[in-house]
Amino acid sequence: MTALFDIKNCDTVKKAQTWPQAHEIGHPCHNFKTDGLTSGQLDRFTGSLGFASLLNRNNGGWRPLGASQRIEMGATKALRLMLETPTLIKRPILVMGNQTVIGFKPG
Repeated sequence: MTALFDIKNCDTVKKAQTWPQAHEIGHPCHNFKTDGLTSGQLDRFTGSLGFASLLNRNNGGWRPLGASQRIEMGATKALRLMLETPTLIKRPILVMGNQTVIGFKPG
Protein backbone atom coordinates (compact mmCIF):
# COMPACT_ATOMS: atom_id res chain seq x y z
CA MET A 1 0.00 0.00 0.00
CA THR A 2 1.22 3.46 -0.88
CA ALA A 3 -0.46 6.54 0.56
CA LEU A 4 0.43 10.19 0.97
CA PHE A 5 -0.81 11.80 4.19
CA ASP A 6 -0.97 15.55 3.92
CA ILE A 7 -2.79 18.85 4.20
CA LYS A 8 -3.52 20.22 0.73
CA ASN A 9 -2.51 23.86 1.22
CA CYS A 10 1.02 23.00 2.36
CA ASP A 11 3.67 24.01 -0.24
CA THR A 12 5.87 21.01 0.51
CA VAL A 13 2.89 18.72 0.00
CA LYS A 14 2.13 20.27 -3.38
CA LYS A 15 5.67 19.45 -4.50
CA ALA A 16 5.53 15.97 -2.98
CA GLN A 17 2.32 15.07 -4.79
CA THR A 18 4.05 15.27 -8.17
CA TRP A 19 6.85 12.83 -7.25
CA PRO A 20 4.77 9.61 -7.11
CA GLN A 21 3.03 10.63 -10.35
CA ALA A 22 6.37 11.16 -12.09
CA HIS A 23 7.54 7.74 -10.90
CA GLU A 24 4.25 6.08 -11.87
CA ILE A 25 3.41 5.11 -8.31
CA GLY A 26 -0.30 5.08 -7.58
CA HIS A 27 -1.02 6.76 -4.30
CA PRO A 28 -4.22 7.71 -2.60
CA CYS A 29 -3.98 11.02 -0.76
CA HIS A 30 -5.25 11.31 2.78
CA ASN A 31 -5.89 14.87 3.91
CA PHE A 32 -5.64 15.21 7.69
CA LYS A 33 -8.10 18.11 7.72
CA THR A 34 -10.87 16.62 5.58
CA ASP A 35 -10.31 12.87 6.03
CA GLY A 36 -9.35 13.01 9.70
CA LEU A 37 -6.69 11.16 11.62
CA THR A 38 -7.17 8.07 13.75
CA SER A 39 -5.12 7.09 16.76
CA GLY A 40 -4.19 3.91 14.84
CA GLN A 41 -2.73 5.93 11.98
CA LEU A 42 -0.83 8.15 14.40
CA ASP A 43 0.45 5.07 16.26
CA ARG A 44 1.79 3.67 12.98
CA PHE A 45 3.58 6.93 12.21
CA THR A 46 5.08 7.22 15.69
CA GLY A 47 6.08 3.56 15.65
CA SER A 48 8.11 4.19 12.50
CA LEU A 49 9.28 7.76 13.09
CA GLY A 50 8.91 8.59 16.78
CA PHE A 51 6.68 11.34 18.15
CA ALA A 52 9.47 13.96 18.24
CA SER A 53 10.08 13.58 14.49
CA LEU A 54 6.38 14.02 13.76
CA LEU A 55 5.83 17.11 15.88
CA ASN A 56 5.92 20.26 13.75
CA ARG A 57 7.38 22.95 15.98
CA ASN A 58 7.37 25.48 13.11
CA ASN A 59 3.59 25.40 12.77
CA GLY A 60 1.27 28.22 13.80
CA GLY A 61 -0.48 25.85 16.20
CA TRP A 62 2.75 25.32 18.13
CA ARG A 63 3.48 28.97 18.88
CA PRO A 64 0.34 29.69 20.97
CA LEU A 65 1.25 26.90 23.40
CA GLY A 66 2.79 28.34 26.53
CA ALA A 67 6.51 27.95 27.14
CA SER A 68 5.87 25.55 30.03
CA GLN A 69 3.65 23.38 27.78
CA ARG A 70 6.33 23.25 25.08
CA ILE A 71 9.11 22.39 27.54
CA GLU A 72 7.06 19.65 29.21
CA MET A 73 6.03 18.03 25.91
CA GLY A 74 6.14 14.26 26.36
CA ALA A 75 4.86 11.56 24.03
CA THR A 76 1.39 11.27 25.56
CA LYS A 77 0.73 15.00 25.45
CA ALA A 78 2.22 15.38 21.95
CA LEU A 79 0.09 12.55 20.55
CA ARG A 80 -3.07 14.01 22.08
CA LEU A 81 -2.27 17.43 20.59
CA MET A 82 -1.52 15.94 17.15
CA LEU A 83 -4.86 14.09 17.16
CA GLU A 84 -6.69 17.28 18.17
CA THR A 85 -4.72 19.54 15.80
CA PRO A 86 -3.30 17.55 12.85
CA THR A 87 -1.51 20.65 11.54
CA LEU A 88 0.99 19.97 14.35
CA ILE A 89 2.19 16.96 12.32
CA LYS A 90 5.08 17.42 9.92
CA ARG A 91 4.06 16.55 6.41
CA PRO A 92 3.81 15.01 4.00
CA ILE A 93 4.05 11.48 5.28
CA LEU A 94 4.53 8.87 2.59
CA VAL A 95 3.71 5.26 3.45
CA MET A 96 5.01 2.68 0.97
CA GLY A 97 4.45 -0.84 2.25
CA ASN A 98 6.38 -1.14 5.52
CA GLN A 99 8.35 2.06 4.95
CA THR A 100 7.20 5.42 6.33
CA VAL A 101 8.94 8.65 5.29
CA ILE A 102 8.26 12.17 6.51
CA GLY A 103 8.92 15.36 4.59
CA PHE A 104 9.91 15.76 0.99
CA LYS A 105 13.08 16.82 -0.80
CA PRO A 106 13.06 16.46 -4.58
CA GLY A 107 16.00 14.77 -6.13
